[in-house]
Amino acid sequence: MKSLRILAATAAVIGLAACNSGPKTPAPSGSGKSASLRSMEQVAIAAHRCWFASKDPAFKKYQMANELNNFGGTPRFLLVPAKQYGARPLLVVQARGASSQVEVFGPLMDEALGARIGSDINRWRTGDASCGGTA
Repeated sequence: MKSLRILAATAAVIGLAACNSGPKTPAPSGSGKSASLRSMEQVAIAAHRCWFASKDPAFKKYQMANELNNFGGTPRFLLVPAKQYGARPLLVVQARGASSQVEVFGPLMDEALGARIGSDINRWRTGDASCGGTA
């Protein structure tokens, strides 16, 4: 019985040593974020701050659904009707893969607010985080 415990302890020590051995891979340099994710983070932060946190009346009827960390590799955020989080999106703002180009589409772009949304998104994706516009 005693030799069985010694054998089990030895196997555990060898197993732990094996887990800790081997070459260490250095951490990747940079943020590790794709260009699309970096661009969308910048735009989403500005959109939230300028449209929602500021309580802009033009966006009172909507809420933001953030999907920057989705598994499809397409960081995006949506505008949906307020109090209907699962409703069909009225606006989609996204970027794909290695591109920092931001795409904007949805029914809101065909309304009066669409011009404002387009100019805000274009300003934010270039790095200007100012809130600027009104509907």
